[in-house]
Order: sequence, then C-alpha cells, then structure tokens
Amino acid sequence: MNATTPPAPPPAPANANASVVAGRDRTRLRAVLSAALFVPAALAAGVLALSSQGASRCVTYGEQCTSGLPGSLFLWSVSLGVVALAAALAAPAGRLRQAALAAQLLAECTGLLVILSYA
Repeated sequence: MNATTPPAPPPAPANANASVVAGRDRTRLRAVLSAALFVPAALAAGVLALSSQGASRCVTYGEQCTSGLPGSLFLWSVSLGVVALAAALAAPAGRLRQAALAAQLLAECTGLLVILSYA
C-alpha cells in the first residue's frame, strides 16, 4: 500500500512561440544593422576609390578627371534600399520581411559597386 504519485510533467515554456518571435526580431535587426553599416561601408569604398591611381592623379594634379559617379544609379539603389528597409521593418509576414531584407542587401551592394566602379 505504498501509493506513489506519478512524476509531474516538466513545466511548459512561458511562450511557445518564442523561437518565431526571435526570428522576426532577427530579420528586423539584420535590416537595421545592414542599413547602419552601409554608411561606413560607403565611406570605406569612397576612400578605396580615391586611393586609385586615376583618382589620386585627379585630386593632386587635376589630370584624368572623369565626370564622377553615375548619380542616378546610385540614388536609385539607395532609394530602393530605404524603401526595402521600411518594408522589412513594417511587414507583418516573415516571408515578406525576408524578401525585403534581400532586396535591401542587393540595393546596398549595388550602391557600393557604383562607388567602387569609380576607381
């Protein structure tokens, strides 16, 4: 007559969707992080472009100067990056946020390549 009680089940996590919520936050975090790192990357690409032989000759002697960056392509890529950032932050669906993050990264890489093409 030794009655034992069965062991208690392990406690359930407080929020069953914790991994889903963390995934959403990571997508938004990555979008903000890539937007914040675009400015230093653009500055580094500009310094790299100015350190080329043609650009340094233009700055130093005023020779072999080109017309400059293709402004319209750079502005379009930066504008698309800003719109994609807004979509990544405001989108309710995970797939839409991921697609917006991919579009943002593509636009930012295009902007950096425009700067580097000046070298």
